[in-house]
Amino acid sequence: MKQFEIAGYDMPCVDLAVNVDVFPKPNGGTGVNALSWQGGGKVASGMTAAARLGAKCAILGAVGSDDYGRFCQKDFQRHGVDISNLLCREGKTTSLSIVISDRETAGRSIVYRHGSAQPPVPEELDEEILQSCQWFFISHVTGVAMSAVERAKASGAKILVDADSYSSELMEHIDLIDVFIGSEFCYDVLFHDQNYAENCRVLCEKGPSTVIFTFGPRGCAGFSQDCGGFRLPAHQVPVVDTTGAGDVFHGAYLAGAVRGLNSVESAKLATAAACIKCTRMGGRAGVPDWDTAQELLKTGRVDYTEIDRRAAFYAERLQV
Repeated sequence: MKQFEIAGYDMPCVDLAVNVDVFPKPNGGTGVNALSWQGGGKVASGMTAAARLGAKCAILGAVGSDDYGRFCQKDFQRHGVDISNLLCREGKTTSLSIVISDRETAGRSIVYRHGSAQPPVPEELDEEILQSCQWFFISHVTGVAMSAVERAKASGAKILVDADSYSSELMEHIDLIDVFIGSEFCYDVLFHDQNYAENCRVLCEKGPSTVIFTFGPRGCAGFSQDCGGFRLPAHQVPVVDTTGAGDVFHGAYLAGAVRGLNSVESAKLATAAACIKCTRMGGRAGVPDWDTAQELLKTGRVDYTEIDRRAAFYAERLQV
């Protein structure tokens, strides 16, 4: 029987990361500093981060049979993520996002094209994976995602959700969620003050055992039943691109959880991994392994030897 610590559902895509000095005005133009072709998708990139940090992971979903789909499949395998239930839709296309980061504002803008590959139906989800995983990871409340959640939870899995944006559908199902990790944008919809720990505690009363919100350069704040309220700062690193930082945070949190870390320890690991990711372009090139993340936590330093080899691999052309 298949055995996985973490499984997740997503429709992976390809990200073309583009870095410029200044985002051009209408009818204007600007030179490109660097290009990088990397895998994308919230759960997809989070799962990659968890695998790089040592967790045994499987991704459920679908891609097209085009070059982008083949790249997604191979990239998961490069990072050690099982793709036995990542369906390949013959003759269909995979989604593409063009992510433009600019040095002037340290912000990013995204244009995207949805692929024609259709999501799995519930019957296509691998029951062995759903029954064997310790954690199940989602980012959107869809019919197939919730079918997977209910089946995994019935077999004893805990559920983590990436609440990057507020959704009423998610709040209707919050009682199924064990760990709720939201963005600052989600926080601003739910709450109108900075009583972070208390607000997270109130949200815990609706079902989750842990609630955390991430605030970019201001770190994260949360409340958990095992540790109470907490606030963690971000690490001071040279930021190149924030694309995928939240995705990496979620995956790294899970990698800590499956190693037996408590909520605060897992959030510290997640903060370190997300900060290191931000020092390189795209959502995956800068994801650290376990030893690299631990070095930042213990010494404040980052060894970029392996990370820069990966950044060079992703640069300039799609590695199909």
